Amino acid sequence: MPITVDIDVMLARRKMSVGELAERVGITPANLAVLKNGRAKAVRFATLAALCEVLECQPGDLLRWEPDAGDDDGAAAGIAVSEG
Repeated sequence: MPITVDIDVMLARRKMSVGELAERVGITPANLAVLKNGRAKAVRFATLAALCEVLECQPGDLLRWEPDAGDDDGAAAGIAVSEG
């Protein structure tokens, strides 16, 4: 997946454990591990906002985009945006 999650980097910078972060954000350590290890299919904005609040960071500090090896033009697949 071209989205990389860098929660572990922010945890190290804040000297915080996964368990403490999960408790303060209000999610289970197991769900945080799924997100941290890049296995999550989605993340709610409320969860992302809570992570940023607790870690005192911006969403871009936690998430970054890296193109797939087979991604020729970088266009998002399967997303339709209507204008109007």
